[in-house]
Amino acid sequence: MKRILALVLALMMLIAVCAGCGTDSDSDLAYVQDKGELVIGYTVYEPMNYTNDEGKFVGFDTEFAEAVCEKLGVEPKFQLIDWGMKVDEVQSKAIDCIWNGMTITDELLAAIDISTPYAKNAQVIIIRAADKDKYTTTESLKGAKLVAEGGSAGEKVIKADENLSQAALTPVTYQTDTLMEVKSGASDAAVVDITLAQNMVGEGTDYADLIFIENLELSKEEYGIGFRKDSDLCDKVNEIIADLLADGTLADISAKYNVALAE
Repeated sequence: MKRILALVLALMMLIAVCAGCGTDSDSDLAYVQDKGELVIGYTVYEPMNYTNDEGKFVGFDTEFAEAVCEKLGVEPKFQLIDWGMKVDEVQSKAIDCIWNGMTITDELLAAIDISTPYAKNAQVIIIRAADKDKYTTTESLKGAKLVAEGGSAGEKVIKADENLSQAALTPVTYQTDTLMEVKSGASDAAVVDITLAQNMVGEGTDYADLIFIENLELSKEEYGIGFRKDSDLCDKVNEIIADLLADGTLADISAKYNVALAE
């Protein structure tokens, strides 16, 4: 009888342990903290994540992520990804989050969890300065050659716009690639994030001969951080974002990289 009772108690303890293991395995926060690192999916996109002239990896999202990871007690690990595959990357656990000026859309919200918005954005059209009188509206670009990052908000805007959808579209790997396409004449115009345009084209930049069409914002957007569906890590990061807003950390980073915070 004692032997049977001991076996029953042992079985109950085993079930309890297994149940606890199951709970931990469902926790993204515990998963990340246990391994001691947050794998962050990004693409090269100044001013969000990029390597500066001194060879240091910097940017608004870079410093933002580092500040969040410090509060999480983990190390940030930045992993370059194909932006068009970002949802697959996070769902498969190849990365733990998507953090690189990701525009919040209904399509993404259906597939993943997204943090509270942290920055404002809009889509704009980059052209050669020499073409400023030729291209002034979306209608003027009907027969042009356009370029955008594959899987980006810019690509979606082109496909949805009545005029731009009639142009020839070339998708490229990174938003920064679009600038060389326009500069070289391979494309007539690029649709990109205004945060990139304000920092990478015009006087004093490597693309001084490029401009973006003023007063022609194709869409107003907000950035968020993408996580796996039903992730408690997303909830924790939201708490930390609130703290970083309250103590002025995010304001300092935004001023440094000329990024407008969400309201």
